[in-house]
Amino acid sequence: MSVIPTSIQERLSKGELISVIAQDVESREVLMIAWMNQEALTKTLETKQATYWSRSRNALWLKGESSGHFQEVKSVAYDCDSDAILLQIVQTGAACHTGERSCFHNRIELA
Repeated sequence: MSVIPTSIQERLSKGELISVIAQDVESREVLMIAWMNQEALTKTLETKQATYWSRSRNALWLKGESSGHFQEVKSVAYDCDSDAILLQIVQTGAACHTGERSCFHNRIELA
């Protein structure tokens, strides 16, 4: 079993949510951003399937549970401030609820 670093545990034990970036392990494409609480992170580390905290549903959310578009976690890293996690994943199907591969399919034109 993986050990959650103390710096992350401290934030989560205060009830804070940690932002999570899901990145394709091969292409390095950023697919989505979500949130984790302590339970979501523990489940993700134990099962190697991305599990998030849904702020709108106020509940755990196994990515792909209803869509079949699971995220197999290949590596986990956290940033220097212990407030963001990077999951490198193998994405089955689309990451975005709209059916797009990435949630970042909308573009802003630069002048």
